[in-house]
Amino acid sequence: MELRVLRYFLAVAREENITKAAGLLHISQPSLSRQLMQMEETLGVKLFKRSRHRVILTDEGRLLRRRAQEIVDLADKAEKELAQGEDGICGEISIGCGETKNMAYLSQMMVSFRQKYPEVAFEIYTAVADDVKEHIENGVLDFGLILEPVEISRYHFIRMPLGEKWCVLMRKDSPLAEKEKITPSDLVGEPLMMVKRKSVRNELENWFGELYESLNIAVTYNLSYSNRSIMVENHVGVALVHEFENNHESLCLRPLFPEIENKSVLVWKKNQVFSPAAMKFIEWIKNAF
Repeated sequence: MELRVLRYFLAVAREENITKAAGLLHISQPSLSRQLMQMEETLGVKLFKRSRHRVILTDEGRLLRRRAQEIVDLADKAEKELAQGEDGICGEISIGCGETKNMAYLSQMMVSFRQKYPEVAFEIYTAVADDVKEHIENGVLDFGLILEPVEISRYHFIRMPLGEKWCVLMRKDSPLAEKEKITPSDLVGEPLMMVKRKSVRNELENWFGELYESLNIAVTYNLSYSNRSIMVENHVGVALVHEFENNHESLCLRPLFPEIENKSVLVWKKNQVFSPAAMKFIEWIKNAF
């Protein structure tokens, strides 16, 4: 399959309308339809369910969209990496990040790095650790800033300086807000919002001990401080979160007791061929720490 045709396919999948996609791609609608039919014939599967005004991906189409996006992203990344500036250090460095306070340190390194290499740009992709690691393995991301616990034996890493303490996010009018610290027994019977990621959840299960089976888990989540805050504010439950700057007047944070704290690590793949810009950034962060 040609890269050009994969871009056509992704445009149609995004717009769910062949005519609109054709306009954005600056090609005729019959030509685009023909390219898609040829793609389906080549693969031997139906990629779209067609109706009068809309096209929707089939299961096979959704799988291809994921792989096609990875291929297109890699091609775009390679093109940027091969571009040469006057000193040879230019292009784009891609970093996957979880929601962590250590983004402050990474931001400082990005600023200082760009002061010396202004032709380098950064791409930031926000996701949970497992998703970030998958994108590193596929070559789409150069680095990952991820929260422990996480398996990092396949990676070089630098441990970031700030710890992330677990807290309970709650409304200020909650009876729990009267406590200075929250123990496992305090949360029995409360509707809980809890992280979905298995390795982190296992850590919380250990903290609760035998009380874990008695919990009322109302919501599981992956990321987004804002969404969790909105749900807590609207009485969905109290949320187990890492400590963050709370800007909601109606909400408050209380630390867990016994305390749980996680560290973050900046990782990159062992035995990976990096662009000159990414190699320079590795040197930069090693020197910084």
